[in-house]
Amino acid sequence: MDVDARALYVISVAAELAGVHPQTLRIYERKGLLPPARTSGRSRRYSDRDIALLRRIQDLTNDGVSLAGVQRILALENDLAIARERIAELEARLDALQREAELQVEAAHRQYRRDLVPARSTVVARIEAHR
Repeated sequence: MDVDARALYVISVAAELAGVHPQTLRIYERKGLLPPARTSGRSRRYSDRDIALLRRIQDLTNDGVSLAGVQRILALENDLAIARERIAELEARLDALQREAELQVEAAHRQYRRDLVPARSTVVARIEAHR
């Protein structure tokens, strides 16, 4: 399990770490911005990743973004992160395909060299034009 994703903090500690009131975390949860993990007793638990997200939400709201706007921004940032991961995967795949193509071209060139007959062992017929 990802260390940053372990839900360790109770709501009061998470709120203090993020610099917000515990009620703010409950509001964020109701709005769907930050669903905390739950214990078997249904107590909220927050991870380091959740704390970072709380701070990001606070930064956006402090800049005047509404909670609906924050939700949209976070969704777009998530989409962007997924797209960047996909691009990186595709670039790695492209690099591997290019290396494979280069190896195949080199192999084809080696084969051509084996198939060529040296000029010194070849008989060339010369036909001279009459003037």
